[in-house]
Amino acid sequence: MHGTWVIARRELASYSAAPVAYVTVTVFLGVVGYAFFGQVFSAGETSLRDFFALCPRLFLLLAPALTMRLLAEERRGKTLEVLLALPITEWEVVLGKHLAALVVLAVALLPTLAYPLALSQLGELDWGPVTAGYLGLLLLAATYLALGLLASSWTSSQTLALVGALALSLPLYVVGELAELLPPSQRELPRFLDLGRHFDNLARGIVDSRDLVYYLTLTFGCLFLATRSLEQRERG
Repeated sequence: MHGTWVIARRELASYSAAPVAYVTVTVFLGVVGYAFFGQVFSAGETSLRDFFALCPRLFLLLAPALTMRLLAEERRGKTLEVLLALPITEWEVVLGKHLAALVVLAVALLPTLAYPLALSQLGELDWGPVTAGYLGLLLLAATYLALGLLASSWTSSQTLALVGALALSLPLYVVGELAELLPPSQRELPRFLDLGRHFDNLARGIVDSRDLVYYLTLTFGCLFLATRSLEQRERG
């Protein structure tokens, strides 16, 4: 796994030198901060309900922005071949890049820990749903980033990678709502595929192994497919 950490450090250094990570973190904190303080001071609600409801929508947009260049730019700049010539496997390249992007979103979440701490000073706060909700956000972020990385492995265009990531993620975000249009006997599979439904369970404090398996399976499945894409292009 040494190669994974090498790639992750390389990508984190690249993020620190480019505006995309700073813009992503700033936009995220600005939007969720506005929603949180608006809920507390305007509606008088001392809960993280709006925060947990908003984050999945933001991740849907921010994750493609973080991943669109990760492999597409390597192809466009002809640096992927050089990278794979090192004693690093395709899996380590993909996993390292995914880890770096996940660190950026995790860093964006860190300041929001002040929200539950502030609410705990205003009244009694149930930390079970808060802890499970943050776990759900990390799993959801990992899944969105894996989908974006898969899209980035298919093209040398960052724009196409961005569009591809949205094309993969958006159906999984809305499939649960579309399931309500189907006959009751046909709703179970679309509901299971719904990214948001699994997160909603965690945000309520329900840590179900089925939700964890869903996110981990989808994440590592996308990373595996991205690795296969690199291997096939290298042979080609």
